[in-house]
Amino acid sequence: MPDTNPAISSRTSLPVMRSQRYYFLLLERFTLISFAAAIEPLRLANRLSCQHLYEWRVIGEQADFASCSNGTRIALDGGLIETQRGDTILVCGGLDASRAATRPVLAWLRREARRGTRIGALCTGAWVLAQAGLLDGRRATIHWENQDGFAEEYPDVTLIRTVFVEDDNRITAAGGTAAIDLMLRQIARDHGNELANRVADQMIHTSIRSEDDHQRLSITTRIGARHPRLAQVVARMEANIEDPISPARLAQDANMSPRQLERLFARYVGRSPKRYYMELRLERARNLLMQTQMSVMEIALASGFASASHFSKCYRATYGSTPYRQRGTGETPS
Repeated sequence: MPDTNPAISSRTSLPVMRSQRYYFLLLERFTLISFAAAIEPLRLANRLSCQHLYEWRVIGEQADFASCSNGTRIALDGGLIETQRGDTILVCGGLDASRAATRPVLAWLRREARRGTRIGALCTGAWVLAQAGLLDGRRATIHWENQDGFAEEYPDVTLIRTVFVEDDNRITAAGGTAAIDLMLRQIARDHGNELANRVADQMIHTSIRSEDDHQRLSITTRIGARHPRLAQVVARMEANIEDPISPARLAQDANMSPRQLERLFARYVGRSPKRYYMELRLERARNLLMQTQMSVMEIALASGFASASHFSKCYRATYGSTPYRQRGTGETPS
Protein backbone atom coordinates (compact mmCIF):
# COMPACT_ATOMS: atom_id res chain seq x y z
CA MET A 1 0.00 0.00 0.00
CA PRO A 2 1.12 3.63 -0.48
CA ASP A 3 3.13 5.33 2.27
CA THR A 4 1.21 7.00 5.08
CA ASN A 5 3.21 10.20 4.74
CA PRO A 6 1.99 12.95 7.12
CA ALA A 7 2.79 15.51 4.45
CA ILE A 8 0.10 14.05 2.24
CA SER A 9 -2.74 14.66 4.68
CA SER A 10 -1.48 18.05 5.82
CA ARG A 11 -1.43 19.73 2.41
CA THR A 12 -5.15 20.25 1.92
CA SER A 13 -4.65 22.86 -0.79
CA LEU A 14 -3.57 20.28 -3.38
CA PRO A 15 -6.26 19.22 -5.85
CA VAL A 16 -7.87 15.85 -5.19
CA MET A 17 -7.56 13.35 -8.03
CA ARG A 18 -8.49 9.70 -8.41
CA SER A 19 -5.60 7.36 -7.72
CA GLN A 20 -4.49 5.07 -10.51
CA ARG A 21 -4.57 1.47 -9.38
CA TYR A 22 -2.03 -1.24 -10.22
CA TYR A 23 -2.48 -4.94 -9.56
CA PHE A 24 0.77 -6.89 -9.28
CA LEU A 25 0.11 -10.55 -10.02
CA LEU A 26 2.96 -12.52 -8.43
CA LEU A 27 3.56 -15.86 -10.10
CA GLU A 28 5.33 -18.58 -8.17
CA ARG A 29 9.15 -18.15 -8.31
CA PHE A 30 8.78 -14.57 -9.58
CA THR A 31 11.86 -12.34 -9.74
CA LEU A 32 11.94 -10.01 -6.74
CA ILE A 33 14.05 -7.28 -8.36
CA SER A 34 11.54 -6.68 -11.18
CA PHE A 35 8.63 -6.44 -8.75
CA ALA A 36 10.49 -4.06 -6.44
CA ALA A 37 11.74 -1.98 -9.38
CA ALA A 38 8.15 -1.48 -10.53
CA ILE A 39 6.44 -0.77 -7.23
CA GLU A 40 9.01 1.63 -5.75
CA PRO A 41 8.60 4.36 -8.41
CA LEU A 42 4.87 4.44 -7.59
CA ARG A 43 5.58 4.84 -3.88
CA LEU A 44 8.09 7.60 -4.53
CA ALA A 45 5.74 9.41 -6.90
CA ASN A 46 3.19 9.55 -4.07
CA ARG A 47 5.77 10.71 -1.56
CA LEU A 48 7.34 13.40 -3.72
CA SER A 49 4.03 14.77 -5.00
CA CYS A 50 2.40 14.66 -1.54
CA GLN A 51 -0.61 13.04 -3.17
CA HIS A 52 -2.01 9.54 -3.53
CA LEU A 53 -1.37 9.45 -7.26
CA TYR A 54 -1.08 5.68 -7.26
CA GLU A 55 -2.35 2.76 -5.24
CA TRP A 56 -1.64 -0.91 -5.66
CA ARG A 57 -2.61 -4.40 -4.64
CA VAL A 58 -0.38 -7.45 -4.60
CA ILE A 59 -2.33 -10.52 -5.66
CA GLY A 60 -1.80 -14.15 -6.56
CA GLU A 61 -3.60 -17.35 -7.37
CA GLN A 62 -3.37 -18.66 -3.80
CA ALA A 63 -4.40 -15.36 -2.12
CA ASP A 64 -2.00 -15.74 0.83
CA PHE A 65 1.72 -15.87 -0.05
CA ALA A 66 3.85 -16.03 -3.19
CA SER A 67 7.44 -17.26 -3.22
CA CYS A 68 10.04 -15.50 -5.32
CA SER A 69 13.02 -17.11 -7.02
CA ASN A 70 15.36 -16.37 -4.09
CA GLY A 71 13.06 -18.13 -1.64
CA THR A 72 11.58 -15.03 0.01
CA ARG A 73 7.83 -15.15 0.61
CA ILE A 74 5.64 -12.11 -0.04
CA ALA A 75 2.25 -11.69 1.66
CA LEU A 76 -0.57 -11.04 -0.79
CA ASP A 77 -3.50 -8.65 -0.49
CA GLY A 78 -5.86 -11.11 -2.14
CA GLY A 79 -6.60 -13.49 -4.94
CA LEU A 80 -7.66 -13.07 -8.57
CA ILE A 81 -10.22 -10.34 -8.03
CA GLU A 82 -12.22 -8.29 -10.52
CA THR A 83 -10.56 -5.10 -11.77
CA GLN A 84 -12.12 -1.88 -13.02
CA ARG A 85 -11.66 0.13 -16.19
CA GLY A 86 -8.57 2.30 -15.83
CA ASP A 87 -6.74 -0.25 -13.69
CA THR A 88 -3.48 -1.89 -14.76
CA ILE A 89 -2.39 -5.49 -14.20
CA LEU A 90 1.32 -6.32 -14.19
CA VAL A 91 2.19 -10.02 -14.29
CA CYS A 92 5.46 -10.58 -12.43
CA GLY A 93 7.29 -13.62 -13.77
CA GLY A 94 10.56 -15.32 -13.03
CA LEU A 95 11.64 -18.95 -13.20
CA ASP A 96 9.44 -21.49 -15.01
CA ALA A 97 6.85 -18.90 -16.00
CA SER A 98 5.15 -21.33 -18.37
CA ARG A 99 4.49 -23.71 -15.47
CA ALA A 100 3.13 -20.88 -13.35
CA ALA A 101 0.59 -20.10 -16.09
CA THR A 102 -2.15 -22.24 -14.59
CA ARG A 103 -5.66 -22.48 -16.02
CA PRO A 104 -7.15 -20.16 -13.37
CA VAL A 105 -4.47 -17.52 -14.04
CA LEU A 106 -4.91 -17.69 -17.82
CA ALA A 107 -8.71 -17.59 -17.54
CA TRP A 108 -8.55 -14.58 -15.20
CA LEU A 109 -6.20 -12.67 -17.52
CA ARG A 110 -8.44 -13.32 -20.53
CA ARG A 111 -11.49 -12.20 -18.59
CA GLU A 112 -9.84 -8.98 -17.42
CA ALA A 113 -8.59 -8.30 -20.95
CA ARG A 114 -12.16 -8.56 -22.24
CA ARG A 115 -13.13 -6.05 -19.56
CA GLY A 116 -10.69 -3.57 -21.15
CA THR A 117 -8.12 -3.58 -18.34
CA ARG A 118 -4.60 -2.60 -19.38
CA ILE A 119 -2.36 -5.62 -18.91
CA GLY A 120 1.42 -5.80 -18.78
CA ALA A 121 4.23 -8.09 -17.74
CA LEU A 122 7.62 -7.92 -16.08
CA CYS A 123 10.51 -10.28 -16.80
CA THR A 124 9.10 -13.62 -18.03
CA GLY A 125 5.52 -12.56 -17.33
CA ALA A 126 5.29 -11.88 -21.07
CA TRP A 127 5.39 -15.66 -21.56
CA VAL A 128 2.15 -15.96 -19.59
CA LEU A 129 0.46 -13.17 -21.55
CA ALA A 130 1.47 -14.87 -24.79
CA GLN A 131 0.19 -18.20 -23.53
CA ALA A 132 -3.14 -16.52 -22.80
CA GLY A 133 -3.23 -15.20 -26.37
CA LEU A 134 -3.07 -11.58 -25.19
CA LEU A 135 0.01 -10.66 -27.24
CA ASP A 136 -0.99 -12.11 -30.61
CA GLY A 137 -0.30 -9.57 -33.36
CA ARG A 138 1.37 -7.22 -30.89
CA ARG A 139 4.91 -6.10 -30.07
CA ALA A 140 6.42 -7.28 -26.80
CA THR A 141 9.69 -7.91 -25.04
CA ILE A 142 10.99 -10.47 -22.56
CA HIS A 143 14.26 -11.07 -20.69
CA TRP A 144 17.08 -11.75 -23.18
CA GLU A 145 17.70 -15.24 -21.75
CA ASN A 146 14.17 -16.25 -22.76
CA GLN A 147 14.03 -14.62 -26.17
CA ASP A 148 15.05 -17.65 -28.24
CA GLY A 149 12.44 -19.89 -26.66
CA PHE A 150 9.78 -17.18 -26.76
CA ALA A 151 10.34 -16.52 -30.46
CA GLU A 152 10.02 -20.24 -31.25
CA GLU A 153 6.91 -20.77 -29.13
CA TYR A 154 4.99 -17.60 -30.09
CA PRO A 155 5.64 -16.64 -33.72
CA ASP A 156 2.49 -14.48 -33.77
CA VAL A 157 4.10 -12.06 -31.30
CA THR A 158 6.56 -9.50 -32.66
CA LEU A 159 9.54 -9.82 -30.33
CA ILE A 160 11.35 -6.53 -29.70
CA ARG A 161 14.70 -6.95 -27.97
CA THR A 162 14.61 -3.72 -25.95
CA VAL A 163 14.21 -2.89 -22.26
CA PHE A 164 10.46 -2.30 -22.49
CA VAL A 165 7.70 -2.11 -25.08
CA GLU A 166 4.32 -0.39 -25.10
CA ASP A 167 1.71 -1.52 -27.62
CA ASP A 168 -1.62 0.16 -26.94
CA ASN A 169 -2.94 -1.40 -23.70
CA ARG A 170 -0.22 -4.04 -23.48
CA ILE A 171 3.09 -3.18 -21.79
CA THR A 172 6.08 -5.45 -21.22
CA ALA A 173 9.44 -4.96 -19.52
CA ALA A 174 12.45 -7.23 -19.89
CA GLY A 175 13.11 -7.74 -16.20
CA GLY A 176 15.61 -6.50 -13.64
CA THR A 177 15.88 -2.73 -13.54
CA ALA A 178 14.03 -2.36 -16.86
CA ALA A 179 10.88 -2.12 -14.74
CA ILE A 180 12.17 1.19 -13.35
CA ASP A 181 12.36 2.68 -16.83
CA LEU A 182 8.91 1.39 -17.74
CA MET A 183 7.32 2.89 -14.62
CA LEU A 184 9.15 6.19 -15.02
CA ARG A 185 7.63 6.37 -18.50
CA GLN A 186 4.17 5.85 -16.97
CA ILE A 187 4.75 8.53 -14.33
CA ALA A 188 6.06 11.00 -16.92
CA ARG A 189 3.02 10.42 -19.12
CA ASP A 190 0.58 10.68 -16.20
CA HIS A 191 2.11 13.57 -14.28
CA GLY A 192 4.97 15.07 -16.29
CA ASN A 193 8.70 14.64 -16.78
CA GLU A 194 9.63 16.71 -13.74
CA LEU A 195 8.06 14.25 -11.31
CA ALA A 196 9.52 11.27 -13.20
CA ASN A 197 12.98 12.83 -13.02
CA ARG A 198 12.63 13.47 -9.28
CA VAL A 199 11.65 9.84 -8.75
CA ALA A 200 14.68 8.71 -10.78
CA ASP A 201 16.93 10.92 -8.64
CA GLN A 202 15.54 9.38 -5.45
CA MET A 203 16.33 5.91 -6.81
CA ILE A 204 19.82 7.05 -7.90
CA HIS A 205 18.80 5.99 -11.40
CA THR A 206 21.04 8.33 -13.34
CA SER A 207 20.05 7.38 -16.88
CA ILE A 208 16.42 6.84 -17.84
CA ARG A 209 16.30 4.37 -20.71
CA SER A 210 13.79 4.67 -23.54
CA GLU A 211 11.81 2.09 -25.46
CA ASP A 212 14.64 1.96 -28.00
CA ASP A 213 17.41 0.96 -25.60
CA HIS A 214 18.76 -2.58 -25.75
CA GLN A 215 18.77 -4.96 -22.80
CA ARG A 216 22.29 -6.33 -22.86
CA LEU A 217 25.67 -4.73 -22.42
CA SER A 218 27.56 -3.95 -25.60
CA ILE A 219 29.65 -6.75 -27.08
CA THR A 220 32.87 -4.91 -26.24
CA THR A 221 31.83 -4.69 -22.59
CA ARG A 222 30.75 -8.34 -22.43
CA ILE A 223 34.00 -9.67 -23.88
CA GLY A 224 36.06 -7.15 -21.94
CA ALA A 225 37.91 -5.82 -24.96
CA ARG A 226 37.52 -2.72 -27.09
CA HIS A 227 38.62 -4.24 -30.36
CA PRO A 228 36.37 -3.32 -33.32
CA ARG A 229 37.16 -6.32 -35.48
CA LEU A 230 36.75 -8.75 -32.61
CA ALA A 231 33.37 -7.20 -31.78
CA GLN A 232 32.40 -7.44 -35.44
CA VAL A 233 33.18 -11.17 -35.52
CA VAL A 234 31.31 -11.89 -32.27
CA ALA A 235 28.27 -9.97 -33.55
CA ARG A 236 28.23 -12.11 -36.68
CA MET A 237 28.46 -15.25 -34.58
CA GLU A 238 25.54 -14.19 -32.42
CA ALA A 239 23.45 -13.38 -35.50
CA ASN A 240 24.20 -16.70 -37.20
CA ILE A 241 23.53 -19.45 -34.66
CA GLU A 242 21.28 -21.64 -36.80
CA ASP A 243 23.63 -21.49 -39.81
CA PRO A 244 27.17 -21.17 -38.39
CA ILE A 245 29.82 -19.41 -40.45
CA SER A 246 33.24 -21.02 -40.70
CA PRO A 247 36.14 -19.35 -38.86
CA ALA A 248 37.92 -18.91 -42.20
CA ARG A 249 34.95 -17.00 -43.62
CA LEU A 250 34.61 -14.91 -40.46
CA ALA A 251 38.28 -13.98 -40.71
CA GLN A 252 38.02 -13.15 -44.40
CA ASP A 253 34.97 -10.91 -43.88
CA ALA A 254 36.83 -9.09 -41.08
CA ASN A 255 39.88 -8.56 -43.33
CA MET A 256 42.06 -10.90 -41.28
CA SER A 257 43.80 -14.20 -41.82
CA PRO A 258 42.53 -17.25 -39.86
CA ARG A 259 45.76 -17.17 -37.85
CA GLN A 260 45.20 -13.52 -36.91
CA LEU A 261 41.64 -14.36 -35.80
CA GLU A 262 42.92 -17.23 -33.67
CA ARG A 263 45.45 -14.95 -31.97
CA LEU A 264 42.83 -12.27 -31.41
CA PHE A 265 40.46 -14.67 -29.65
CA ALA A 266 43.27 -16.26 -27.64
CA ARG A 267 44.44 -12.86 -26.40
CA TYR A 268 41.09 -11.26 -25.54
CA VAL A 269 38.65 -14.13 -25.02
CA GLY A 270 40.89 -16.94 -23.83
CA ARG A 271 39.56 -19.54 -26.24
CA SER A 272 39.55 -20.30 -29.94
CA PRO A 273 36.92 -18.81 -32.30
CA LYS A 274 35.56 -22.30 -32.89
CA ARG A 275 35.16 -22.96 -29.16
CA TYR A 276 33.59 -19.57 -28.49
CA TYR A 277 31.10 -20.09 -31.32
CA MET A 278 30.27 -23.56 -29.98
CA GLU A 279 29.53 -22.11 -26.55
CA LEU A 280 27.14 -19.56 -28.05
CA ARG A 281 25.28 -22.28 -29.93
CA LEU A 282 25.07 -24.55 -26.90
CA GLU A 283 23.80 -21.69 -24.75
CA ARG A 284 20.96 -21.14 -27.19
CA ALA A 285 20.27 -24.89 -27.26
CA ARG A 286 20.10 -24.97 -23.45
CA ASN A 287 17.58 -22.12 -23.40
CA LEU A 288 15.39 -23.82 -26.01
CA LEU A 289 15.65 -27.12 -24.16
CA MET A 290 14.46 -25.64 -20.86
CA GLN A 291 11.91 -23.17 -22.22
CA THR A 292 10.15 -24.90 -25.13
CA GLN A 293 8.56 -28.19 -26.12
CA MET A 294 10.71 -28.49 -29.24
CA SER A 295 12.17 -31.93 -29.88
CA VAL A 296 15.88 -32.47 -29.30
CA MET A 297 16.35 -32.81 -33.06
CA GLU A 298 14.56 -29.50 -33.68
CA ILE A 299 16.72 -27.82 -31.06
CA ALA A 300 19.86 -29.31 -32.60
CA LEU A 301 18.96 -27.88 -36.02
CA ALA A 302 18.01 -24.49 -34.54
CA SER A 303 21.44 -24.37 -32.88
CA GLY A 304 23.44 -25.23 -35.97
CA PHE A 305 23.98 -28.99 -35.46
CA ALA A 306 23.41 -31.38 -38.34
CA SER A 307 22.52 -34.36 -36.16
CA ALA A 308 21.05 -35.07 -32.73
CA SER A 309 23.96 -37.37 -31.87
CA HIS A 310 26.61 -34.70 -32.51
CA PHE A 311 24.54 -32.17 -30.60
CA SER A 312 24.15 -34.55 -27.65
CA LYS A 313 27.89 -35.28 -27.58
CA CYS A 314 28.82 -31.57 -27.56
CA TYR A 315 26.16 -30.74 -24.99
CA ARG A 316 27.34 -33.45 -22.62
CA ALA A 317 30.97 -32.40 -22.97
CA THR A 318 30.05 -28.85 -21.92
CA TYR A 319 27.28 -29.35 -19.35
CA GLY A 320 27.96 -32.86 -18.05
CA SER A 321 24.54 -34.18 -19.04
CA THR A 322 22.80 -35.16 -22.26
CA PRO A 323 19.95 -32.98 -23.59
CA TYR A 324 17.50 -35.83 -23.01
CA ARG A 325 18.49 -36.22 -19.37
CA GLN A 326 18.55 -32.46 -18.85
CA ARG A 327 14.98 -32.12 -20.05
CA GLY A 328 13.92 -35.07 -17.93
CA THR A 329 15.26 -33.60 -14.69
CA GLY A 330 14.31 -30.02 -15.49
CA GLU A 331 17.52 -28.81 -13.88
CA THR A 332 19.56 -26.01 -15.41
CA PRO A 333 23.24 -26.89 -15.85
CA SER A 334 25.50 -25.00 -13.46
